[in-house]
Amino acid sequence: MAAERLDEATIADNLHKMEGWVRAEDGNSIWKAFRFKNFVEAFGFMTECAIVAEKLNHHPEWFNVYNRVDVTLTTHDAGGLSELDFKLATRMDKAAAGRMPDHLK
Repeated sequence: MAAERLDEATIADNLHKMEGWVRAEDGNSIWKAFRFKNFVEAFGFMTECAIVAEKLNHHPEWFNVYNRVDVTLTTHDAGGLSELDFKLATRMDKAAAGRMPDHLK
């Protein structure tokens, strides 16, 4: 079963509950910049998220340099944001929680 695109009210409600995630100008994706103590913490985060993404069969677009991981989530099949994007974003926030320096939390 293909993921369905969320309506504007649901997207706004989900974003309101999440810290640091912003909607892209085109409205079809959400984005967050994660910062970690070092490369090992960033890579650990990516590894944990990769396992979750594979289980959800929903994969992020991400960019990593040293301690920084920039993440973009969208559901290409739905032509925008679906519940899968917010599920993965929530799991990413949980994975990052123990790895981020205190001043970045």
